[in-house]
Amino acid sequence: MPRKRLALHWRILLGLVVGAALGVGANALAARQLIPDLDGFVRNVVDPLGKVFLRLIFMVVIPLVFSALALGVAELGNVRKLGRVGLRTLWFTIGLSACAVVLGVSLVNVIQPGRYLSEEQQTALNEQYGGGAQQAVLAAKQAKPLANVLLDIIPENPLQEMVGAVDGSSKGDGMLAVMFFALAFGVAMIAVPEKTQTLKSVLDGVFAVCMAIIGFAMRLAPYGVACLVFAMTSRLGLALVPPLVGFIATVLVGLAIQMAVVYPVVLWLFARRSPWAFFRDISDAVATAFGTSSSNATLPTALRVAEENLRLPREVSRFVLTIGATGNQNGTALFEGVVVLFLAQVFHVELTITQQITVVLMSMLAGVGTAGVPGGSLPLIVVVMQSVGVPGEGIGIILGVDRLLDMCRTTLNVAGDLTIAACVAPREASVVRQN
Repeated sequence: MPRKRLALHWRILLGLVVGAALGVGANALAARQLIPDLDGFVRNVVDPLGKVFLRLIFMVVIPLVFSALALGVAELGNVRKLGRVGLRTLWFTIGLSACAVVLGVSLVNVIQPGRYLSEEQQTALNEQYGGGAQQAVLAAKQAKPLANVLLDIIPENPLQEMVGAVDGSSKGDGMLAVMFFALAFGVAMIAVPEKTQTLKSVLDGVFAVCMAIIGFAMRLAPYGVACLVFAMTSRLGLALVPPLVGFIATVLVGLAIQMAVVYPVVLWLFARRSPWAFFRDISDAVATAFGTSSSNATLPTALRVAEENLRLPREVSRFVLTIGATGNQNGTALFEGVVVLFLAQVFHVELTITQQITVVLMSMLAGVGTAGVPGGSLPLIVVVMQSVGVPGEGIGIILGVDRLLDMCRTTLNVAGDLTIAACVAPREASVVRQN
């Protein structure tokens, strides 16, 4: 009988634990001068091994973001048939995503979980990762006015922005400009649907290939995480534990507020439903989302509870929930905003208000482009980090606890889809039947 392998998330967690334990041990031995050149070993051996995993992610970021966003918008072609249903779905999606990201960013600014490291420890991290944080601080002091930032979202040369989006050499706003171009491209595809069927198939193939490459990269994740965490803990010892605990608490508090406060208010105002009865009726979908960590895998259950328990019109629920499985990722958007600001604090990168607004916008757009599968947000989180000068290697700090948080934010994503469907249905069901 073939031996059963541990699930990937358990292997990643094991890699985190092993890497952290070895790193703490190496740190203690180096303090006693029992390891002569720990810094050289980390810099020349461990760091490069850990970065192999990240490089595989980086190389497909641009095609993944472009194809995901363009296809996500193009799939809204039914908006022309459903009229106000699509428009109201879009407004609710934007509103709830914006609320989630702003909530997450605000909590990080208030709790500041990444500030538990001392100045010396932050300096050691900055030196370890090549000074990217110092460059970001310098860029923050030379930040452009808000009007120019908003104008630069519209790229003059999309290809140039794509080339410089990951390494920070673009003249505009990098990945945000790429995302805008992808959105515009998708809208244009809707305008000429009869001529873009082949193009849709090509973009769908590009997206599938990118996800396959990310799947290959994730097989290396346990080893990459072990190396990245070893590199950090060998310099800092146990100093990373308090910030990580603070990060987990910040994410969970943000998700809880969105679920227990924001959604009930929206349900009461726009759907005229009892929040208590609503969450009781969708409990099957919530449990499935928590167990699978996948909006796509939960979609059949969500459709069933929408039609049987919530008594929503089939036309509305199928449209809203199918689009929402990839286009409405409230929990993911909140998580991405928290991760970026938390790691900015860990690496002592001071972000201006303009840069934080950029993080909010990019997290909202990244929520639209995130695949509804476990770990699907990882590539786009690294992109948002790089866009504001936070070293991408820092993602290793949170990868080990990502599985639990992924389960929680997927639960919020699915509950958000059903909330939007419940809000759209009362006023729009008659419009759908007429069309």
